[in-house]
Amino acid sequence: MAHLEQLEVKGKRVFLRCDLNVPMKDGDIKDDGRIRASLPTIQYLLDQGASLVIAAHLGRPKGEVKPDLSLAPVATRLGELLGMPIKFAPAVTGPEVSAAASTLIPGEILLLENIRFSAAETSKEESERAEFAGELAKLAEAYVGDGFGAVHRKHASVYDLPKLLPNAAGYLVSAEVEVLKELTQNPDRPYGVVLGGAKVSDKIGVIANLLEKVNVIAIGGGMLFTFLAAQGKEIGTSLVEVDLIPTVKELLERAKAKGVELLLPTDILVAPAFAADAPATVVTTDEIPANQMGLDIGPETAATFAKAIIGCKTVFWNGPMGVFEFAAFSGGTKEVANALTKVSGLCVVGGGDSAAAVRALGFDDSDFGYISTGGGASLEYLEGKELPGLIALGL
Repeated sequence: MAHLEQLEVKGKRVFLRCDLNVPMKDGDIKDDGRIRASLPTIQYLLDQGASLVIAAHLGRPKGEVKPDLSLAPVATRLGELLGMPIKFAPAVTGPEVSAAASTLIPGEILLLENIRFSAAETSKEESERAEFAGELAKLAEAYVGDGFGAVHRKHASVYDLPKLLPNAAGYLVSAEVEVLKELTQNPDRPYGVVLGGAKVSDKIGVIANLLEKVNVIAIGGGMLFTFLAAQGKEIGTSLVEVDLIPTVKELLERAKAKGVELLLPTDILVAPAFAADAPATVVTTDEIPANQMGLDIGPETAATFAKAIIGCKTVFWNGPMGVFEFAAFSGGTKEVANALTKVSGLCVVGGGDSAAAVRALGFDDSDFGYISTGGGASLEYLEGKELPGLIALGL
């Protein structure tokens, strides 16, 4: 692997794969954290006399052109953050894109339209991805991979393209890998992990792998109800993945056998409906009404989780504790986030919804040790999987 500083970029066009997959509603960017995370690499390349062809995705258009998933608003915001005009290509490949790229002069940026508008980007057929990567390679003379949120995908711009050009990892990808190494190689103890989010299926692999490495795991979010169901408890109309109950039972037994403290909620905020104005009631996990659903961990649980977190020297958090978008059900997530700001050692907020949650709840990025940009990528790394985008960069 070439370090970014070792890649010769002066006077060259650099294809820069970023992760600009920001939350957006009606064309308005709700959280520009991922755009900001790309700025150090972009600024370095511009300062070195390169011109940039930037590619990124937004959502999952599945090879179709969907106007509501256009990167045009991202181009505008990137220009505001850099204080310079950004050229925007309303396509990914083709004669107009090639012409726009070929006329770039050092210090200029061309942002391509959502790369996933091309079905070949995400194709499972290697030949289709390879052909598409060949087209992309003609746009530049070097490649920098800085889209950490996509490195767990075997996509053309992430995996196939780096093989065709001199390449290096950007500052963001390098920083993410270093942090993840700290979490997996001799972390300071006690080592705690807090997992939330909607589905157990998204986290089964990482829980199984982390049981070999951590001292305490706290479970919140919608996924907690599959754990409660596995204990034979009434969960009302709460989210549950029935097919995973046997697997969860095995995880509970493994945690006990290994001496890992697996914390589950003792109280829950329930409501009769999934709505911001639904009346919230605190009940114990033994008293969830059959006609209500859990939407947040309760105050007793939040305090227990907070105490466990503050007592750790290394903490990784991925997934909100409840429906933080609804004020009445944001308390658990807010208390966990607040506890993370008090950790004396390494504290990592693991991307995606977790990063959006802490910002939405009024926290600053600087309040935490590190905020990852890639939830899925971080989880797969912690699960012990090889990530295609890192392999392609020699990481």
